[in-house]
Amino acid sequence: MLIRVATEADVDTWLRLRTMLWPATPVDEHRSELARQLASPARFVALLALDDSGRAVGFAEAALRNDFVNGCATSPVAFLEGIYVEPKAQRRGTARALCAAVERWAAAQGCTELASDALVENGASHDFHRSIGFAPTERVIFYRKELS
Repeated sequence: MLIRVATEADVDTWLRLRTMLWPATPVDEHRSELARQLASPARFVALLALDDSGRAVGFAEAALRNDFVNGCATSPVAFLEGIYVEPKAQRRGTARALCAAVERWAAAQGCTELASDALVENGASHDFHRSIGFAPTERVIFYRKELS
């Protein structure tokens, strides 16, 4: 397995994986986000996991956050924005390798903390985060009220 930074040449592959993680997001919105990330390499990184045949089977995205990050004491904080591994490539250390690469990127940016989040009901994500060394800091439910 090879982990490498995604480039503009990888947009279609990256988009395919991204829509598997976030299927409710419109494709145009994904494309806009990819362009934004590619335009700001000092703030964002996207990593692809390639299998032995060179096919991308997973990805991770991380960003530097300068605003408040729940449970963190420093700034900026590297934030694991998303990670996905195709089902057939799971349980082979792919997500762990992607996260290790994110950690190396974060350290190279001068970060001393890596943060992430998961939906309250996503127990598999909670288990994964704990298995690679994350510690839960707090649980938050966000609310919204429309103003007329």
